[in-house]
Amino acid sequence: MKLNELVAVSYQTFTRYTDGIRVVLLHPKARYRSMLVAKLINEPQLRTLYYTMGPDDIDVPALLVGLTHMLTGQHPTFGRNLNLMPTPTAGQDFRPWLEALAADLAEWTTEPFLFILDEYDCTDSADDIQRFIEALIPLMPPHGKLVLNSRSLPRFPWTSLIARNQAVILNDDRLVTDDFYGIEAGDSSRRLNVTALGPGYVAFNDTLITSWEGHLPRLLFFFALDRPTVTRAEICQAFWPELDLEQAVNVFHVTKRRLHKALGEDVLVHEGGYYCVNPALTVHYDVMDFVGALIKARTAQDEARIAYWQQAIDIYKGPFLQGHDDPWIVSRRMDFRSGYLEAITEMAESRQRQGYPEHALRLYLRALGEDNTRQDIHRRVMTLYAELGRRSEAAAHFQRTRRDLESRGLQIDEETRAVLKQVMS
Repeated sequence: MKLNELVAVSYQTFTRYTDGIRVVLLHPKARYRSMLVAKLINEPQLRTLYYTMGPDDIDVPALLVGLTHMLTGQHPTFGRNLNLMPTPTAGQDFRPWLEALAADLAEWTTEPFLFILDEYDCTDSADDIQRFIEALIPLMPPHGKLVLNSRSLPRFPWTSLIARNQAVILNDDRLVTDDFYGIEAGDSSRRLNVTALGPGYVAFNDTLITSWEGHLPRLLFFFALDRPTVTRAEICQAFWPELDLEQAVNVFHVTKRRLHKALGEDVLVHEGGYYCVNPALTVHYDVMDFVGALIKARTAQDEARIAYWQQAIDIYKGPFLQGHDDPWIVSRRMDFRSGYLEAITEMAESRQRQGYPEHALRLYLRALGEDNTRQDIHRRVMTLYAELGRRSEAAAHFQRTRRDLESRGLQIDEETRAVLKQVMS
């Protein structure tokens, strides 16, 4: 196959799998990713903003200066909000600049567009840029996509982003559906079986680890699994933000030693300035299986699609690291819960179409057991009660929902009230 044909296949893969997605990563191993970027820029029907990272992008202030200059040069109408902001300084809270950039992206055009960050690996050492771009992802306007082209995996929580259906990873002609971090199997005689969907367990060579000398070594291990690689500064910020850096580093090293003692292995290794789970170990992680099932279900057809939704439901044993409320854990918990609710509601809709309303109703009620604030699911429950001739149960469900929401400071929306009115009429 000729080169232009191979690039055309990559482009078709891009258009096929990125509908409604906020961030697209062109996998570092993709052979034609740079040529695909060139095609995306030059496609006449696409609107693009393009920025190539370079050695000057050492921190967020430098990035914003370069970004504003280059994008305004490409599109003179871009940057009204950013240009009104003062020049930021290192160490500032960059939220106002983040919101200004998101506003500029939203205002630039009402048509679908791509915001391409090329050579993203040039910013690998800039922790604040990594945090800035990660925080930008959920703020991307619905008609825009952030496209990252990089020679290394950005240090983002990709499994979490994919679970929420915000991200995809593309490798030339295929969608990456497993092994998202490219971790090859290590020594089969040194096996870690890890479950995080639920209370969280770690077994080494089939022996459950029960002695951790506190909860921090255990959570440090799960944090290391959360991303392809992580820096010491990121670990310290997540676990000990109230300490100064020197104190946090000391506590980190103590915690790391306790982690290695608990497993009898150097689990967390330092390579090229980053920490990662020791690649010499063979790790089986339920989160990877769960997210893989989700993404396969989203792209499969008919019975295969249903089978993958069911696989995701079966893997999900409970909220991520149930019993802990660290901010990074709560964030991941919401993302994986979103994926679980997607799977269970898709399965319920399927059972409903197949003529099994009782089964669909049980699935919807199960979903509400995970998140009782989802009024769209409450509406489906009331509608199903009515279809089954159980209108009094629909009315009772509405009243319980109203009380539960009000106890949390929330209100029943008008759409849910309209469904009750329709059901009772």
